[in-house]
Amino acid sequence: MYKSWFLFWIVLLFSSCDFFKKEVKPTAIARVKDSYLYKEELNNLVPKGTSKQDSLQIVRSFIDRWASQKLLINAAELNIDSEDKAAFDELIKQYKIDLYTKAYIEKVVKKTLDTIISEQDLEAYYKNNKENFKTNGTLVRLRYINLSKDNPKFESIKSKFLDFKKSDKKFWDTYALQCKSFALNDSMWVDLSSVYDKLPFINPDNRDQYIASGKTIQHSDSLDVYLVKIRQIIDKNQIAPFDYLKPTLKEVILNKRKLELIKKFEKEITDDAIKDKDYEIYK
Repeated sequence: MYKSWFLFWIVLLFSSCDFFKKEVKPTAIARVKDSYLYKEELNNLVPKGTSKQDSLQIVRSFIDRWASQKLLINAAELNIDSEDKAAFDELIKQYKIDLYTKAYIEKVVKKTLDTIISEQDLEAYYKNNKENFKTNGTLVRLRYINLSKDNPKFESIKSKFLDFKKSDKKFWDTYALQCKSFALNDSMWVDLSSVYDKLPFINPDNRDQYIASGKTIQHSDSLDVYLVKIRQIIDKNQIAPFDYLKPTLKEVILNKRKLELIKKFEKEITDDAIKDKDYEIYK
């Protein structure tokens, strides 16, 4: 019997040896009044490969910042009157509510939001709301090339540029590379401000001289020649074209769906709480 008890205590001793280990206390590296900064809080503070001198600087800056914050909050708590404190505490409480609910709702929306928007959806929304989408500036559709005046193929390139055809794609794949800059997609709408950047001889003062629907421009300076064909313009405060608005329309529709989904979710969660008797209004 004695032997059995002896063996039992030996097994217990070895199986629970952690019980006899001394509790490892965290190492404090700084103190401000009753607040302590512990070594463990500095883990992963210094990036790998940082020199010893820079590491010391990073750690010291962190400690000083921690101390400043503690001293400031202590001073604030002593010097801010109780009314202001109560107001700030309410703001903190509300901020926590807003932060948590926003994160939760965004998670729900991300899971359930239908992000597929068809061309028909875009066209329908544009048709019903286009009066709300007026231009802030002038929009232009154009094509242009900028090449050296002494380019040996200038006349050929000019001819192809003026008589622009889709069938000339192979030609432009070769000769567009000889241009200093170019834009050949004249079905795309661009803001006039970007035209000023690409065609420096056009500016707000002389724009009426150059910017007109159907206008062809050949402009030369000492080194270069610009060929420009303006297809169409839309002035400020006119209804913006559908193609130009497509990215904006997608964002607007997505945001509208998101707001509708949030409203629906909030109603459902309230209805469920009433049904489960988790929410009551006492009369």
